[in-house]
Formats: sequence, C-alpha cells, structure tokens
Amino acid sequence: MINIYKYDQPFTLECGIILPQIHLAYTTHGHLNAAKNNAVWIFHALTANSDPAEWWPGLVGNGKLFDPEQHYIVCVNMPGSCYGSIGPLDLNPDTGEPWYHEFPFFTTRDMVRAYQHLKEQLGIEKIHIGIGGSMGGQQLLEWAIEQPELFEHIFPVATNARHSPWGIAFNASQRMSIEADNSWKEKRPDAGIEGMKVARSIALISYRHYETYSKSQSEKTNESISNYKSESYQRYQGEKLARRFNAFSYYKLSQGMDAHNVGRGRKSIEEALQKIKAKTLVIGIETDILFPLVEQKFLAEHISGAGYKDIRSHYGHDGFLLEFDQIELIIREFLHHAGKQQVPDIKKLASVK
Repeated sequence: MINIYKYDQPFTLECGIILPQIHLAYTTHGHLNAAKNNAVWIFHALTANSDPAEWWPGLVGNGKLFDPEQHYIVCVNMPGSCYGSIGPLDLNPDTGEPWYHEFPFFTTRDMVRAYQHLKEQLGIEKIHIGIGGSMGGQQLLEWAIEQPELFEHIFPVATNARHSPWGIAFNASQRMSIEADNSWKEKRPDAGIEGMKVARSIALISYRHYETYSKSQSEKTNESISNYKSESYQRYQGEKLARRFNAFSYYKLSQGMDAHNVGRGRKSIEEALQKIKAKTLVIGIETDILFPLVEQKFLAEHISGAGYKDIRSHYGHDGFLLEFDQIELIIREFLHHAGKQQVPDIKKLASVK
C-alpha cells in the first residue's frame, strides 16, 4: 500500500528555489519494533517505484533477506518521479496549472533532506540497514554523509560518489532525444513521449553489456539482413517504459543524477566519504559499464573500514536488479561478521565467483 506524507512547510532546493510544500509517496513492509532498531531503508533507482517487493522480489518479502516479519522496510518514491511523490505533473501552486517543464529538479541531496522529515514522522531514530543501487546508492551515500550517526550498516550497490562525465554524457544524450521530439515543448502529460522511447533505448545500452545482447539477442541463422532481434528489443523496451512513465519525470530525474557529487560544499569527495560512520560494504558488478568497478573501489578506499565485493553478471549494470542470490549471500556474510564486531577486510572479501 502506498502512503503519502505531506510536508506543509517551505522546502528549499539546492538550486535556490523554494517550494511552498512537498509530498512523498512511500511504502512500508513490517513494523517498527519497540526497540526501534529494525528499520531497513531501501532506495530505488531511476524509474522504479516505492515498493521494492515489486522490483527486488528476490530480496524483499517473507523469508527473504529483508523480511517484513523481522524488519520495518521503508522505501520512498524519489521527488520528481511519477509514482506519487511531488513531480512535474503536479499543480504549481503559483499558477494552478501543472508544472511540466518548469518543475525544478531535486538533487540527490535535496531528496535525502526531504526523506529526513518523513523519517521523523515515522518515528525512526536509527536505521539498521540502508541499501540502494545506482541512483538509489547515490542517495544512500548522501544521507550517510549528511547524518553519519543514522545508519548502522550501509550497502551502496553499483553506484558512485560523483556522477561521472561518462554517465552525464549518457543522460545528456537521452535528454537530447526527448528535446528532439516535436511535442516536447507542448504542455501536456504525454509531451516528449516518443523522444523518451529513444532515451530509454540509449539508456538500456549503458545498463546492459556485450554479453547480455550476445546471449539473448543473437540471430538464430546467418541469413538475416533486417528486422534484427536486438533492434526490435530496443523498440520494445522504449514502448514498455512509455506505458508507465512520462518524459518530464525522466528528464528531471536524470538532471538530479547528473548533479550528484558528495564533495559539493564539503571541501572534497574524499573528506565527505570519511564522514560516514556506518559499517559499509560496497558492491560492484564486473560487467557494469555505466558505474564501472573503479568507482566502487574508490568508495571502499575512502570510507573508513569499508569492505568491498564485486559480483559476476551477464547483465551489466542491471545485475543489481537481477543477481539476488549473489547479493544476498555477500550481505548475509557481511552482517554475520559485523555482528561479531569484526572489521571486514577489503582484501579478504574477494569477488564472488
């Protein structure tokens, strides 16, 4: 069940714009125990919603790693998205019309500052586990730096401390695709939708890997000269997203991702990461071309006492959404050692093979 939290006070964004109020859609599973020490906060990626049981079914649910019988699981829909939190299709209180293009983007830092108000509303004083992949991991890092005492354990997955020029280039190309849609300048909910289909096709290439396409999209014969499987697959993925998302949210969220930099206003990225006090295991994916392993190794190097593991996957960056067994195994192992007050050794936490 999706819940709506309303924050009826002015909310100032990093860009300087002041919103008179904001609202957040969130989903919870389980209950906060009397000791208030069983909260698990899951951060979703770019186009997901606030229910991780839907998009992380191998990790969230009864008997799973994150179990509602044991944990109080919270996930918030990112501001700017289209799954219930404040976004571009909501009404601008100054005009009485939808925001559309005028909606200001939230940085990852803006997002977690909004979540802090919800956390207080929910009565959460300490978060036992924080976990997020991709843009979700970016939010997790921001919050663990902003409030170092809040998290007991954090698991940043396939993410980075600053969005890379490579990642920004992918996002910029996707926004250019939306801008090239003749309908993009129109003020209507489906404006730019054809451009967003192309944007999704571009994004998918960065989410996957050579092996992904070789295994699933290769032609069955040597005779094909048109209508290739990979071409139809790209079109299918664009159409699929268009049935559940809008170009305005896609555009604004990608801007928020590009602005991610934990070092902004904190002297340096390295010094910012050193503020994290949570027991940390950074997880990377061997075949991830969008958030390559060098970025996760950088995190592990500069977060005090952090462990590091990478997993094998034929799915590239999207492996963080699919490799449930590997992710569960290494997190359970880490929590077991952390429970014994052992500091994980980055050299001993070798890759899962």
